Amino acid sequence: MVPNEDHQHTGIVHLLLHFKWTWVGLLLAEDESGEHFAEVLEPELSRNEICLAFTERIQKQFFWDSVEDINKYASNIYRYFPYSNASALIFYGESMALIPFSTFMFMADPHVQESASFKKVWITTAQIDFVLGGHQRNGHLQYFQGAISFTVHTKEVLGFQTFLQHVTFDQASVLQLFWEQAFNCEFRDPSEMWVEGACTGNEKLESLPGLLFDMHMAGHSYSIYNAVYAAAHALHDFHSSRFSHRAEAGGRRFEFQHVQPWQMHQFLHGLSFNNSAGESMFFNNNGELDAGFEITNLVIFPNKSFQRVKVGRVDPRAGKGKEFTINEDLITWQASFNQALPLSVCNDFCPPGFQKKKKEGEKFCCYDCSPCPEGKISNQRDMKDCIKCPEDQYPNEDQDECHPKVITFLSFQEPLGIGLASVAVSFSLITILVLGTFIKHRNTPIVRANNREITYVLLISLLLCFLCTFLFLGHPRKVTCFLRQSAFAVIFTVAVSCVLAKTITVVVAFMATKPGSNMKKWVGKRLTTSTVLFCSLLQAGICMVWLGTSPPFPDFDMQSLTRETVAECNEGSVTMFYSTLGYMGFLSFISLTVAFLGRKLPDSFNEAKFITFSMVMFCSVWLSFVPTYLSTKGKYMVAVEIFSILSSSAGLLVCIFSPKYYIIVLRPELNTKEKIIRRKD
Repeated sequence: MVPNEDHQHTGIVHLLLHFKWTWVGLLLAEDESGEHFAEVLEPELSRNEICLAFTERIQKQFFWDSVEDINKYASNIYRYFPYSNASALIFYGESMALIPFSTFMFMADPHVQESASFKKVWITTAQIDFVLGGHQRNGHLQYFQGAISFTVHTKEVLGFQTFLQHVTFDQASVLQLFWEQAFNCEFRDPSEMWVEGACTGNEKLESLPGLLFDMHMAGHSYSIYNAVYAAAHALHDFHSSRFSHRAEAGGRRFEFQHVQPWQMHQFLHGLSFNNSAGESMFFNNNGELDAGFEITNLVIFPNKSFQRVKVGRVDPRAGKGKEFTINEDLITWQASFNQALPLSVCNDFCPPGFQKKKKEGEKFCCYDCSPCPEGKISNQRDMKDCIKCPEDQYPNEDQDECHPKVITFLSFQEPLGIGLASVAVSFSLITILVLGTFIKHRNTPIVRANNREITYVLLISLLLCFLCTFLFLGHPRKVTCFLRQSAFAVIFTVAVSCVLAKTITVVVAFMATKPGSNMKKWVGKRLTTSTVLFCSLLQAGICMVWLGTSPPFPDFDMQSLTRETVAECNEGSVTMFYSTLGYMGFLSFISLTVAFLGRKLPDSFNEAKFITFSMVMFCSVWLSFVPTYLSTKGKYMVAVEIFSILSSSAGLLVCIFSPKYYIIVLRPELNTKEKIIRRKD
């Protein structure tokens, strides 16, 4: 008649998980049923990460030789309670085990109920009914104020209380012992004179305190009530089957006294009926009542009356996830909790921003709290491990929230972008000025020297180098990402090729002046044009392969910076990117070498000194570019590349063209054929 106890185990675990009580005490009767309860419950608690702070077994029968033994036993029971962090205590046992336990608690400390350190929530099982015997009228059940109890379902039966109100001793003489204990009186022979303390038999049950006699039908009583109905229905089914069988066989009349208990079992399996309280009862195929448990909150009043408030239910027939329900707003906690939710944990919760760290030698419910590692957060308390934020978010300072990253790039509006753009525009205007000056004075000896067409190409390529920096500024787009590196590589290669061609021109022109030299056929535009075209087309081929196989594309770098998402151009193939830089470096090294070897040639035809100095500066910039580029992050990588482009281009412009521009504009008297062909002594 009692629901399967496994549902009660499940309900206890759900209750502890609901209130996050992970450090609990267990008190159980020292008998076979208590040991079975512990064997079943402890693994369930461990699987749900709940620890038992202690397990104490309560004796049901006591035999002592002295008062000292009694006090020792009482102290042994009491020792765990006042100072343990386990505020939730599970009590398993029959009702009669509860009375001596509370008595010994009082013996150990008469003021334990008022003690601020004794703040406990009792969780009791359906085996316990909070009703005292008559001789335990002064029992100390106030300890169990606010207890949460698993009880067998009950429902008021119509007329039950009216029946109890009219019960007298004459109508229920078998209750003599109970009557005497409950009303603290004694029945005497009717022939004797009435004396004080004698029972009249007309005492009213409703006058008794609730802890002595509950006028409401308790769960155990309701089970007995339904058991009578179940037996009656099973007997009726048994009689019907026998009567039908005998009628067919012409057998003798069925009589109830011939029924054996074992014959009733098959009729209880699958039995269902409606009782007079209007509820449907159903037995499954194992003969078990298919029902759950109610969860009640015990509220004890100063006059020893009490009220059981239904606060939840364990219903295995409910849908998945609804087997356990509880309304904690209806619960009255022990007064020492000030109606705040009790805590029953080994140590304080780890706040957000921290993670649990196991204590060596302690149960897993006891732990320390350690801050989350850098880059991770915990947004709930008592998290086992900190978690990483999504790629587009970053942890705040307290490491308990993730904030969206700001998208950043080298824009035209910020000071760095404005500065670089201003420098690029300034040098572009200077280059245009120099080019215009050279075109205006194109027929002067200093412009015509060293191939003026190559000079124009070099100036135009330097102008385009300055302008191509604008492809690197602003939000990366598909077109700008596709063009900027390849355009920069080809234009710069043209510029370096022109420098190499001018250097070769100086060397070949000098060698052609020697008597008997065969180098005269190489002097002219063919050599310089071929040099520029060959070197530039080779770089253009590399870039075409790059753009055709793995072209650059707009992308977001979410890893490099903690609080920013960098909008960038993914270079596609890193190998091809560094191949273009390596090729430019190779041409620069050749130009530097040739210019260095020809630096001491006579001044008449010589630009080699200026080219040497410009290429030293050019190579220095790009040699320092690679480690600097790799060591920076975000938009500053782009700024480093723009700076390298501007500084190397400016170096070529200033070192090669400033001496000539100075002569053309400020010292025109030196810009004559006689001055140009003058040789050193």
